[in-house]
Parts: sequence; C-alpha cells; structure tokens
Amino acid sequence: MIKSLNPPIRDWSGKRIWLIGASSGIGAALAQRLLAAGARVVVSARRAEQLKLLCDANPRAHSVAFDVTDSAAWPQALESALAHLGGLDLVVMGAARYDPTYSWEIDLSQVEKSFDVNVVSMYRGISVIVPALIAQGCGGIAMIASISAYTGLPRALIYGATKAALNNLAQTLYFELAPKGLAVYLINPGFVQTPMTAVNDFEMPGLMTPEQAAQAIMTGFEQGRFEIRFPRVFANTLRWIARLPDRLRFGLLHRLTKM
Repeated sequence: MIKSLNPPIRDWSGKRIWLIGASSGIGAALAQRLLAAGARVVVSARRAEQLKLLCDANPRAHSVAFDVTDSAAWPQALESALAHLGGLDLVVMGAARYDPTYSWEIDLSQVEKSFDVNVVSMYRGISVIVPALIAQGCGGIAMIASISAYTGLPRALIYGATKAALNNLAQTLYFELAPKGLAVYLINPGFVQTPMTAVNDFEMPGLMTPEQAAQAIMTGFEQGRFEIRFPRVFANTLRWIARLPDRLRFGLLHRLTKM
C-alpha cells in the first residue's frame, strides 16, 4: 500500500483550524463542515460582518478580521488565532481575487492587485505561520490554488498565472517542511459556484457547489493527499491535456474552448 504524503486526519474533534478567506464561497462552506465535524475554528477575512454571522451560530468559531494585503496585520492575526485556539493543527489559506482578462485588455492595476492577494499574501502568511508550526513541531498548511494552473486558458491570463505560482510554491514547501514533520496541502478546485465565478459568461464544466467543494477538501485531508483536486473527472482530464505535446495541447484546447 502506498503511504500518504501527509498524515491522514482521522478525527476532526478538537482540531484547531485557522481558515483565511472564509467570509464566503469555499472558505465559508469549509468552516461549516469543519465545525459540524467537531473542529475548533478561527475564521478570517476582511468582511467582519460576514464572519460574525458564522461565529454567532457556533460557540467553537471565532473571528479574526484582517486584510491579507497588509503585511503588518499578519503577526497580530496569528497571535489572535493562537490566543483563541492555543495552537494550530491546520491553516487553510484561501483569500483570492479573480479578474477574467484577455491579453488585449490588460489592466495593470488588476494584475498588481491579483498578484498581491493571490500570491504575495501567501508569502506574508507563510513568513509568520511556518515558523510558528516549526516551533510547535507539528501542524499543517494548505493553500487553495486552481486547476487553471495546469495550462494556459482563455481569460485566465492573470488568475491562472497566480495559481500556477501557488502550485510551484506548495511543492517547494512540501519539499522543505515534510522532513520537519509538517503537512502541506495543495488544493486545486475546478469551477465552484462562488461570487468570483458568477462573472463568468460561459458554460463551466463540472460546476460544483461550495458545499461539494468543502467535502472534497475534507476528504483530501482525511486521505492525507498532497494535491487535492476536484471535480475528479474534469480536473484529471485538464491535467492530462496539460501534459500533451504542445502542438496537440494547443490544438485540442482551441477546439474545446472554441477560440
């Protein structure tokens, strides 16, 4: 039997989880699933009022509102999360921005904001979270990326590039942190019904609800996977297409996307 890359999480009861980017969509649904499974959860995002709605309904949930683009806010946010939980078994980083853009419509302000939220904020978080986990000698960190990282796709000029960066980052983190006893997870969702994807004006293959996505993520944690990708058929198909020789890949994608 092949050993899992991360220790499987068999029981969520009492697990101390910090969810960053949890005011809506996948993050909010994952918070609900974790709380229902018995975990203790700190939820973070900019929108304090959205977090309050979740925490008012569950005594095991606490909110720490902050802006992931504010470097100075991260140490204080970590301190607050630790004060509520007493330690960290898992941190899930899912704050994101989505700006569908064609190459002939680039707005540099959107590029800068997207990379700041989707990529640079991850480094801000890692810079304070990883030392804390190493000091504990246990725990894990998960980053929500996207299957759009696998290959170039129409209008994913900005978003896909940021998520490709996270795929590489997660691989490096696993390489460095697994020997230190820490778990690292790379979450690559496909299309999920969220406020971000609501702007899409095309058919989204394999579209999932946030609740379905949250269940897929928890299953991945429970199985100890490094990469948690879903929906399985669409994600695996796109991953296979990405590995084709360039001439075949571009030709197939042009036919599939009608571009």
